[in-house]
Amino acid sequence: MKAKSGKSNWSLRSKLGLPALIFVLCLFCFLAGFFGSSLLSQDVDDDRPRSRLLQSASDGTEFDLMSSGENGDASISSIPFQVLSWRPRALYFPKFATAEQCQSIVNMAKPKLRPSTLALRKGETAENTKGIRTSSGVFFSASEDESGILGVIEEKIARATMIPRTHGEAYNILRYEIGQKYNSHYDAFKPSEYGPQKSQRVASFLLYLTDVEEGGETMFPFENGSNMDGTYNYQACVGLKVKPRQGDGLLFYSVFPNGTIDPTSLHGSCPVIKGQKWVATKWIRDQTQDDYS
Repeated sequence: MKAKSGKSNWSLRSKLGLPALIFVLCLFCFLAGFFGSSLLSQDVDDDRPRSRLLQSASDGTEFDLMSSGENGDASISSIPFQVLSWRPRALYFPKFATAEQCQSIVNMAKPKLRPSTLALRKGETAENTKGIRTSSGVFFSASEDESGILGVIEEKIARATMIPRTHGEAYNILRYEIGQKYNSHYDAFKPSEYGPQKSQRVASFLLYLTDVEEGGETMFPFENGSNMDGTYNYQACVGLKVKPRQGDGLLFYSVFPNGTIDPTSLHGSCPVIKGQKWVATKWIRDQTQDDYS
């Protein structure tokens, strides 16, 4: 039996050739594995529960949504952003508002502009701090805007920061003309310099309302630890610079997650060289604001 079987196998190999025989065997194994895995996969899929899907209106992507809480959303929100820096934490939001929204805010603020002021530290006066901030501005809350635009932007800022609207101060809408600027400073308050605070500014959101032909950048001179050797004069326009573009937003955090002030969050507004700079600033605090409406 063994001799006969060996002779038969030798005869088959002689007719097909060894390479052809190997090919046939490999093809058979592949087909067997393919159909076997397909059947197994089908069995698994049949037992899997069907997901509840929502199709995004923007790009056709399908999302498997979770059930939202009572004050949550039943849909996906998409707000594009770019991380500009981790030291400080700074994010850029392109086309955060429309040109029409921006122009409406400018028109609203223009008749009420007054010279910008500073929060003074112990020992400072309006006279000895003259020239640090040379813009004009006005404070506007969303409740004062009959058009509702400030409220819409405020809600979008809350979603971008994940900090409720009630933690925001009124908008500070600013205009910088040629030569006007704001020397480098912190938005957060050190109690040792400004006295006890009811709450702390943790983040700032800047909405650029106009393009600026030249100058007017928002700058972070200490970005990634640069210029921190004690020689920086708080006036030089150096470091990370963000060029104002109408409708774009800039978010940066003034404190670390543990609540201490981030030294790299020092920032300023470079002098405008050509054109005008309009910006709406929303300062966001770690506590609900008593005067929020």
